[in-house]
Amino acid sequence: MTPPSLAVASRFWLKLGFISFGGPAGQIALLREELVERRGWIDSEHFNHALAYCMLLPGPEAQQLATYLGWLLHGRRGGIIAGLLFILPSLLLMLLLGWLYVRFGQSPAASAIKLGVQPVVIALVAMALWRFGSKSLHGPQAWSLALAAFAIAWWALLPIPLLLLIAAGLGWWQRPAAATNTPRPALALRRRLLFILVFVAAFLGLAVALAPTGRLGEIASVCGKAALVSFGGAYAVLPYYFDAAVRQYQWISAPQMLDALALGETTPGPLIMVLAFVGYLAAPAGQGWAGALVATLFTFLPSFVFILAGAPLVEATRHLPSVRAPLATMAAAIVGLIAQLALLLSLHVLLPQGRPDWPALLLALAGFVLLWRGWSVLKVLALGLLAGLLRTALAI
Repeated sequence: MTPPSLAVASRFWLKLGFISFGGPAGQIALLREELVERRGWIDSEHFNHALAYCMLLPGPEAQQLATYLGWLLHGRRGGIIAGLLFILPSLLLMLLLGWLYVRFGQSPAASAIKLGVQPVVIALVAMALWRFGSKSLHGPQAWSLALAAFAIAWWALLPIPLLLLIAAGLGWWQRPAAATNTPRPALALRRRLLFILVFVAAFLGLAVALAPTGRLGEIASVCGKAALVSFGGAYAVLPYYFDAAVRQYQWISAPQMLDALALGETTPGPLIMVLAFVGYLAAPAGQGWAGALVATLFTFLPSFVFILAGAPLVEATRHLPSVRAPLATMAAAIVGLIAQLALLLSLHVLLPQGRPDWPALLLALAGFVLLWRGWSVLKVLALGLLAGLLRTALAI
């Protein structure tokens, strides 16, 4: 690896925050393309190891992965900078969109973004699936694991963390015998696990204690509790947020929640950043920015703790045969999970209400071809935005 200076890396993380479209699959693929393939700052083994760990954690995988990779490059300070800059543009954009939504209602620009960028995002996710699969699927067993993971995730037969643990167990059972006995960092493990458990207890206690203090307290409680159980990424936890925001607390209406999801899918940053938008709408009048900041803090703070406390221990085990073999089988399962997410998004965007959206299908195909031919993500997204504006103007 050839790590850059902290200043150069910080500029990259900020740029990434502005172009990280595509949801978890697209963002993870973008991280791999930029850091592993194009810049050579991180090698493939480190990247896969970090991704496997992040997939097991609650919270937004892509933001956690960015934090982990920032830690690899520049330690704790680098991890904090990477994680913050990865979500900062998305947070600022959600604050702006929340203000526009409250003041001006439905924005034509939002409709144009949805029509044009979403199909291009599908192309980005498809390219991500291709690139990640080509790196991780070697041999019939890996392909079988990927297909099994896809089917299990599609029919929701098992929780995603349990699925990944089963894949890891299969790899551990087939691991090569170790040549020598390697000392286990038992003391470091106990200390770090104790720190994480104490933090989880304190964080959850604070979220629950704030609930009776008013609307901002309710937002903190909902986001804090979900942040600790949101295994499987944003799509796995969105039903919980929908139930809390629309049915339980009645902060917003169902159409407003759908608007929030549409904005989250077509703006950069983690999809779970829709909670900032919901927090803006849910807060008392004149306190939208406070609601968005509370939602962001209680959604993302646990991710920083999980990564900065656990990453050193995870890296210490990277070269152990008993660890590398399970990570290889987990990587194959992750390909199946990305494929399941890609199909789910495609059905939503390209086949709304079960009927093909032909302009969207053509735009997604064009985006994939252009990405295949080496166009940058920014250029393809700009093309999608222009196409969306044209569709809006012509009412296609």
